[in-house]
Amino acid sequence: MKPINHSHQNPTSFLLMGIPGLEASHFWIAFPFCSMYAPAILGNMVVLLVVHSEPVLHQPMYLSFCMLSTIDLVLCTSTVPKLLALFWAKDAEITFGACAAQMFFIHGFSAVESGILLAMAFDRYLAICWPLHYGSLPSPESVGKLGSAAMLRGLGLMTPLTCLLARLSYCSRVVAHSYCEHMAVVKLACGGTQSNNIYGITTATLAVGTDSICIAVSYALILRAVLGLSSKGARAKTFGTCGSHLGVILLFYTPGLFFFYIQQFGQHVPQHIHILLVDLYLVVPLMLNPIIYGMKTKQIWDGALWLLKWGPAQS
Repeated sequence: MKPINHSHQNPTSFLLMGIPGLEASHFWIAFPFCSMYAPAILGNMVVLLVVHSEPVLHQPMYLSFCMLSTIDLVLCTSTVPKLLALFWAKDAEITFGACAAQMFFIHGFSAVESGILLAMAFDRYLAICWPLHYGSLPSPESVGKLGSAAMLRGLGLMTPLTCLLARLSYCSRVVAHSYCEHMAVVKLACGGTQSNNIYGITTATLAVGTDSICIAVSYALILRAVLGLSSKGARAKTFGTCGSHLGVILLFYTPGLFFFYIQQFGQHVPQHIHILLVDLYLVVPLMLNPIIYGMKTKQIWDGALWLLKWGPAQS
């Protein structure tokens, strides 16, 4: 496709390539994504309905699960419907505004989820290391304030990142990706991308990097406290209360860090493999998170079973 010269003007739209090199298989690749998208939506909605319907679950941990489910629903709906339209209907065009909005939701709410995971790690630290004071410290109101702070920080950091796209002039409008990923769009610019690159790395370090370090420190302190318990049963029970949170953390940070380093240093990795894995990363954790909540949290599991039977959740 011929490059375009807009003389410091934005293109009206971009064209998404999907998974370069696998265009002939797009139709079939869409089926696994659809089969994961449906349970991701259903599972996260079930978590929200169960916690909302049972007042006994209006506690910090379960309210945090609700915030994560809400974020996961936003991330799902901002990427997968367009991806399915691209793969099944060959609807590759996306307007500049829709592209910027998609980028804002993906990167912004990923930063918000990182902040929520940090707040949950702090909650687990208080519950395990300060059990006598825990009942008087967190409350639904404080959880709401922490969630609002994570929202303001995540979306606030990503707003300038999105706005910086408007100042670029683009030499091409073909995005070698399945969605409007920041670096994939920036690479289309004719030049002057230093500000975008510096701000992108800085925000990633401030948000995800700092959060992951603080979470690691929190769990190091938790591990020290748990190993100090004399009873094996108490240690097992304490590890069990952290199981769901640890599972979500590993699903969020481990693949994210892996893909970040692949993008920076894995030039030998074929582009279609990298993009396919990144696309899966946007769906698989969102599908598994509600399962982790249910398997590790009996109240949510029981409530989900009763909800599916059209009965009230049992406490």
